[in-house]
Amino acid sequence: MARIAIIGGGHIGEALLSGLLRAGRQTKDLVIAEKDPARAKELAEKYSIQVSSVRDAAENAGYVIVAVKPSDVEGVVGQLAEAVSGADNDSVEQVFVTVAAGVTTAYYQSKLPAGAPVIRVMPNAPMVVGGGVSAVAAGSFSTAEQLKDVVSIFDAVGGVLTVPEAQLDAVTALSGSGPAYFFLMVEALIDAGVAEGLSRSVATDLVSQTMAGSAAMLLESLDRQQPEGAAAMGAGIDTSAAQLRATVTSPGGTTAAGLRELERGGLRAAVANAVSAAKTRSEQLGITSE
Repeated sequence: MARIAIIGGGHIGEALLSGLLRAGRQTKDLVIAEKDPARAKELAEKYSIQVSSVRDAAENAGYVIVAVKPSDVEGVVGQLAEAVSGADNDSVEQVFVTVAAGVTTAYYQSKLPAGAPVIRVMPNAPMVVGGGVSAVAAGSFSTAEQLKDVVSIFDAVGGVLTVPEAQLDAVTALSGSGPAYFFLMVEALIDAGVAEGLSRSVATDLVSQTMAGSAAMLLESLDRQQPEGAAAMGAGIDTSAAQLRATVTSPGGTTAAGLRELERGGLRAAVANAVSAAKTRSEQLGITSE
């Protein structure tokens, strides 16, 4: 694969860089752009990688990944447009990848040279430990091969699935914001355990291991249900979760009593409302070509 330039040395940029190196990519095939001198020095020393300006990083890179905050996208894209227009990149077809929430492929296409391939990705926080999930959406001018390459890049930091771009606000609300919902549930369970007499350290260990083990059970169940040749993610999750919940719930037992209170408290409605509100906010924050 062609050289990869990561624009932005924040948490997402570093997580992707670290994942690519773990996956066997060579430092000579990677470059990162970071405007803060102290951060640039830190990244260069930690990963023994070239850290440069946006213009220099984008030069001769086959894949340019914009991993900055949405508020910084306009300035970065302006620099990229100037770099691309002023460079002789005939031998390298550049693909632009955005991981900035709410920024559409149409926006990039309106700012970059005509016909520039753009692919949009929505990763989530667990990518920093290699356990993330990323949704990938193709722009108007990207090819199937380019999409396949981008999937391969983000496979280094977790699972990847492909969706239509119109679904990315919902993806943001579900998996992008999802870790925060999970941590809130963990926090609530720990507090409940403490209220029932457990020490906070014991409650924390119990809840953390329970969540990790339950997630492993769900993933294993999902794996078993996958048809031969099916995509690695996306089929049967709701059914598997419901079946597993039923499996660990004895009629008239302690778990049934607890679940009854969660249903009475409106857990499902609260979760649905949270995802809906997050999706609406993602739509409001969106940057389009208009």
